[in-house]
Amino acid sequence: MSEYLRLNRAQWDERAPAHAASPDYAVERFVGEPGYLSEVVRFDVPRLGDLGGVRAVHLQCHIGTDTISLHRLGAQVTGLDFSAASLAQARALAERTGAPVDFVEADVYDAAKVLDAGTFDLVYTGIGALCWLPDIQRWAGVVAELLRPGGRLFIREGHPMLWSVDETRGDGVLALEYAYFEREEPLVWDDATTYVETEARFEHNVTHSWNHGLGEIVSALLGYNLEILMLQEHDSAPWDALPGHTVKDEHGEHRLTDRPWRLPMTYTLQARKR
Repeated sequence: MSEYLRLNRAQWDERAPAHAASPDYAVERFVGEPGYLSEVVRFDVPRLGDLGGVRAVHLQCHIGTDTISLHRLGAQVTGLDFSAASLAQARALAERTGAPVDFVEADVYDAAKVLDAGTFDLVYTGIGALCWLPDIQRWAGVVAELLRPGGRLFIREGHPMLWSVDETRGDGVLALEYAYFEREEPLVWDDATTYVETEARFEHNVTHSWNHGLGEIVSALLGYNLEILMLQEHDSAPWDALPGHTVKDEHGEHRLTDRPWRLPMTYTLQARKR
């Protein structure tokens, strides 16, 4: 196993139970409200369109809240993730909500080997997924293999400009500190926290991540015969990506408190396999 996979998997395995227990993932609302959708999916309902009967795969699905939300919009969904602990939480949530969602344990680069390649109407990827992958070209190839001709890719992701920002300076300046473009060497982090409200303490804290420029992502998809249908940049994110610099709105989206038009925080991209 690659070192980055070993380190990153240990981090996600350890944090999965804390994420499922955190109010930020709203697991109990999923159980108690049959129509409840995750904030991430709810944001993009107008862009997703009618998912009735759509055969979908959610890559890097984590604990399955977005996956089950896609099911509630009518899709026949399979979730895939490399973290066994995350999938244990996802399967428990599916059982508690009565959602007939399949979950498969595999690295995203192996998705076309363990799933029925060339049969999916929709490949969905959500927030905070692509940064864990070292090679965006290889990822685009997997997406192309999974989709049937005419099938659609849907992404809402953290913007590569956001991933480039260091918000920890003492003077309050948001500085462009980290790589915008994909580089062979990873960004190595040692962070004992996580992105949700929790009192849990963690031991597996070292991770490897990579940024991918927006042009690199688009070019990778075009190179595998996918045509771009939509590319929208948003000034908000569904989590507090820059603590101390953002304000949260009534929909759970965080924007810069000061002049939010300065920084794209997320984007929505759709592409279709020719």
